[in-house]
Amino acid sequence: MSQDMPDGPATAVAGGCGAADADHAGGRHAVAVDPEAKARNLRRLRRIEGQVRGLQRMVEEDRYCADIMTQIASVHEALRAVGRELMRNHLRHCAAAAIRTGGAEADAMYDELLNLIYRTVR
Repeated sequence: MSQDMPDGPATAVAGGCGAADADHAGGRHAVAVDPEAKARNLRRLRRIEGQVRGLQRMVEEDRYCADIMTQIASVHEALRAVGRELMRNHLRHCAAAAIRTGGAEADAMYDELLNLIYRTVR
């Protein structure tokens, strides 16, 4: 982590994605969420949940390792799809609002976006 980002990824952005108080779990909320995108993400997450339960069964049943690895890759890609959808919403609404505000809010959002990008490309 760089020294110019002392608060790290948990830095709250007032006016960005909601509440400025990042100390309370679940305290921040998105500025706007496309209802269709939300529905798509919930469907994907339910499907992923089923895939993970299927993976547990495969391991319990001593299924062939390559088959399990293939299913794991499928779960990874499904999670990446949810992440892409969330990033699009975050950029379109939360980040855009904070950046339009300018000043410290914009700077904090730039730091948040950089941290998000570096965390998600690993």
